[in-house]
Amino acid sequence: MEHVKFRQMKDGTREEYVFLEQLEDEFNQGLVDRILQALRNLELGLSGYQVTRLEHSLQTAARAEADGADKDMIIGALLHDLGDELAPYNHSQLAASIIRPYVRAEVTWIVHHHGLFQKVYYAHHFGEDPNERDRYRDHPWYQSCVEFCERYDQAAFDPDYPTPGLEHFEPMLRSVFSRTPFDPAVIGEEHPLA
Repeated sequence: MEHVKFRQMKDGTREEYVFLEQLEDEFNQGLVDRILQALRNLELGLSGYQVTRLEHSLQTAARAEADGADKDMIIGALLHDLGDELAPYNHSQLAASIIRPYVRAEVTWIVHHHGLFQKVYYAHHFGEDPNERDRYRDHPWYQSCVEFCERYDQAAFDPDYPTPGLEHFEPMLRSVFSRTPFDPAVIGEEHPLA
């Protein structure tokens, strides 16, 4: 079979769906390569900072690694701004959606909310509430997100910080994304992201 015959999903046969599932499995084998390319594309994105968006992502991950963070948090740090190019107003949520099947729920929650939590550093310059994040003050991962932003993300714009290249994080990225998606043993207890 080269193509399915159905034009509406409801008309598909079991044979057709098995065929499509095999193709999808083959395609998904290239996920990490596509993520690596998306990270490389950050090199060409938003300018004005002293580092590129890729350098910022690498430096955020390097800071997490130097701080002794676990593999999930380091990968969350590496990919936290991956949505910048396609979702500039909700980049945090896009990045969280990408990592969600592979990392513990706490890391997904932190990445999902980091954009809001970062506003504490600059929102006052625009007449906005810098403490908008406080609506999550009672959330069990509130402090973890505060610390992620303070120690890793907001500090990662330093052109003099010793930052390894993308190849340093590739084995870790491949390891995390080789996990069974949505494995309860990895993800643990999820909390609503909103």
